[in-house]
Amino acid sequence: MTKPTRTTPESGSTPLSSRVDPILTPAKAEREAAANRSVDTSDTLKQTVTKATPSVSDETLALFGRRNDFATRYHLTRRGKIKRLGQITRIVEQFDVLHGLTPVKMRLMFEALGPTFVKVGQILSMRSEILPQSFCDELAKLRADADPMPYSTVLDVLAAEYGRPADEVFAHIDPKPLGSASLAQVHRATLKTGEDVAIKVQRPGVREIMAQDVSIMRSIAKAATKVIRTSQIVDLKGVVEELWDTFESETDFLIEARNLAEFKRFAARFKYMDCPTVYAELCTEHVVVMEYIDGISVSHPGQLIDAGYDLKEIGTKLVDNYATQILDDGFFHADPHPGNILIRGGQIILIDLGMTGRLDQRTRAVLKEMIFAVAKQDSPALAEGLLRFAGTEADPEDYPALLADLDVIVKEFGTVDLAELDIAAFLTALTQMAGRHNIEVPSTVTTVGRALVTLEGLLDEFIPDVNMIEIISDHIATSKSLKNATKDEIKSLGVEGHQALHATLGTMTELKTVARMLTRGQLRVNMELVGSEEPFQLLSDMVNRLTMALIVVGLFVGSSIVYYAGMKPIIFGIPVIGFMGYVVAFALGVWIVIDIYLKGRKTKKR
Repeated sequence: MTKPTRTTPESGSTPLSSRVDPILTPAKAEREAAANRSVDTSDTLKQTVTKATPSVSDETLALFGRRNDFATRYHLTRRGKIKRLGQITRIVEQFDVLHGLTPVKMRLMFEALGPTFVKVGQILSMRSEILPQSFCDELAKLRADADPMPYSTVLDVLAAEYGRPADEVFAHIDPKPLGSASLAQVHRATLKTGEDVAIKVQRPGVREIMAQDVSIMRSIAKAATKVIRTSQIVDLKGVVEELWDTFESETDFLIEARNLAEFKRFAARFKYMDCPTVYAELCTEHVVVMEYIDGISVSHPGQLIDAGYDLKEIGTKLVDNYATQILDDGFFHADPHPGNILIRGGQIILIDLGMTGRLDQRTRAVLKEMIFAVAKQDSPALAEGLLRFAGTEADPEDYPALLADLDVIVKEFGTVDLAELDIAAFLTALTQMAGRHNIEVPSTVTTVGRALVTLEGLLDEFIPDVNMIEIISDHIATSKSLKNATKDEIKSLGVEGHQALHATLGTMTELKTVARMLTRGQLRVNMELVGSEEPFQLLSDMVNRLTMALIVVGLFVGSSIVYYAGMKPIIFGIPVIGFMGYVVAFALGVWIVIDIYLKGRKTKKR
């Protein structure tokens, strides 16, 4: 690829209000009234990051319970949570949720609710088992753009992070941002040493706002799980905790700095791939400083062609390298949208490594095998791979149903050529099916699926001549060579041998303890016969029926003896005691017959 002409990246973004107003149903006057009632966001941010000690009344209780370490760390108070809950309620009312939401209105509502809900929407866009596909498709377009924060705020954050004025660190900072998202804002700058850099500055208090939202979600999830058993549908508590883990990693810019350094080492093997150089000494938890990339976005194919680039070559190299990231190295860029891919000097530059994914060697190997199992229409092999994937064992009782569901997936995806296999859709269908069988698939699989969907959408829109699935499939086929397979197998055996050795040593230690307890007469054995519940239940039913039958026979015999003895009083020519015995014996006999009939039908249905 030839060197491109210098172009200036796009800057600025459409304000959120201008995107929301045309969609909302309330009249303009009602919207303005609602806006006047809402609390100014900038004031909220300033109050959130204030490090002053909360009042005693705020310190004692959270919204739904006692204050804890999480609340203390992020300065959460009952008053602040109630205030935030009021803001959320007003925004939800503004979008008239009670009368229904269209996909577009839901996306805009999430944007208006702030960074927490933008991330929630992005996660929901991959969960078609929760939302209809039309909503998932719309939420996939969620933009993190936000109105720019004042330049003075940027300078204040930099001064607070470095402990000195920003002009002592940077020779020049462009007041006009390159981009402004709900989480951070990026400015172009020049170091004192002359390097051209980009400064990514986190919005003040954004982590505290996210923590406040998550705290409210935790309380709601806790209350919901007590009222409704939702674990079979979705683990609400688990979803909230996973959400917070994502927030913590994305709001810690030191993690992004480490990701940039790691990806830089990975890209060094490829002449056509690179990422910005990070200035680690200038990075903090809320600021990351990296090389400024003056390139052409892949979202401008016309400019790339004018600069002498071959679009098909760009797309082929991008996808092949992405397959290397996912399937070979297990460390990949998790958000490959057009704004994060630039072309400069004949190289593909990936920027913004705040979102990355990791796959261990075992998961990568199983993922490859499952893709080929679908291509061969081998349901048992796919089932075996899925269970290895999830780290669980098959339940013999559910295994036929599992195979039946996998047959459906195989018929849908396995009848096409491997080059035409939609891997993203395949992973989505597989994940949904696994959830129905209570098989836990690693969350990284969802991350892979989302990244592949994003990359596929980019290619379809800007480089349509590139077949992503064919390139990935060829990459997998190439990696299945004898040399690579032997190398992977040796690595796998080494890891498993190491684990087996430590397990053996641990077992020997346990055996020593068991022997000591045995010699002292302290050993007790608790034994459970797995799968024995049903036979024992049948045996118990048989004993109960025999017992009842003996009682019935005894009542009939006893009542007959009383009858022939002619004991008084007498009713209908039969002694009363004998009559009662006949009635009870008859009722018990009918009950036994009915019980045998009903349980027999139940057994046949199974």
